[in-house]
Amino acid sequence: MEDFIREQTNKTPGIIFRANGNLKISGRSIHENPEVFYEPIVEWVEEYVKHPEPKTVIDVSIEYFNSSSAKYVLSLLQTLTKLLQEEKELLINWFYEEGDDDILERGQYYFSVLGVPFNFIETYPS
Repeated sequence: MEDFIREQTNKTPGIIFRANGNLKISGRSIHENPEVFYEPIVEWVEEYVKHPEPKTVIDVSIEYFNSSSAKYVLSLLQTLTKLLQEEKELLINWFYEEGDDDILERGQYYFSVLGVPFNFIETYPS
């Protein structure tokens, strides 16, 4: 399986999904047609869960995303939770900037919906 990499822009997040189980999504997600951006990513994740590594780590470090993008992020995480049913290890790291209650609360909402452990990691502006 090939790695999936997309460069970050001012409207789309950076995506570094490695076939070795290290996945990262970071930046802003405010595009008007998120389905065009996210559908290939969803397809990659669906293929990955068919032949996953023993341990998968996803780092989510989104500084802002609109509601239509939020749906796709949740969908990606839901698909990845299937790994737990296969007795694979899944680690979700949810990064949020100090004082950014909106991003923290979105992560807490996903945690409550998915019912899987999250690591909430506060970062500090440089």
